[in-house]
Amino acid sequence: MRITVFGANLLLGTRIVHLCIHQGISVTAFARNIDQFIDEDNRTKDLLAVKGYVLDTKDVAKGLKNADAVIVLFNNTSFEPSDKSRSIGIKNIIAQMQLNNIRRIVVLGGMGILQNQEGEFLLDTPEFPAELIPMAKEQLLAYNYLSNSGLDWTYYCPESIIEQDETGLFITNMEELPSTNNHYIYAGDLALSMIQSIKKNAFIHARVGISNI
Repeated sequence: MRITVFGANLLLGTRIVHLCIHQGISVTAFARNIDQFIDEDNRTKDLLAVKGYVLDTKDVAKGLKNADAVIVLFNNTSFEPSDKSRSIGIKNIIAQMQLNNIRRIVVLGGMGILQNQEGEFLLDTPEFPAELIPMAKEQLLAYNYLSNSGLDWTYYCPESIIEQDETGLFITNMEELPSTNNHYIYAGDLALSMIQSIKKNAFIHARVGISNI
């Protein structure tokens, strides 16, 4: 199996790349900066680094070559209102996957795209942090593109990601926040769950809430 990881240079992306290789999965690491993946210490026959930009369709097509599945990551710690990479990037990736008959995609979104018990998006509730609404609206556009893509998609919606190694102690829930919710997930556990969802073909056509326990 080969997984293309868009946003591989992010901290979460680097974890996913290394976990995949450790599990015997080949990886195409796609990012605008791939220096860390072409460093001699990181070279392996199972790792291919592709420099590119998700808004460039030719770059995306190159990154998807020989892929069996796709993981797409974006930086959830900072956001500029003019940044359309989440929505347009997802649209480009979906289009190239359809052209190349690649069906499986797992995407990192955010908590605002989950729903409450009344079926409302959390981003539309009074409790949702106002400063996160612009990014959540971009994530919602990406979610809508996924929902209408016809692909086998999964949309992870963590509340907060903490840069810690995997513990295996986490809970997931489809469409809503987990019943046991500590309001954070370790990056290692999020990476582990995203890879597992591909290997086990889990959470197809679903949003996923996730929390450490």
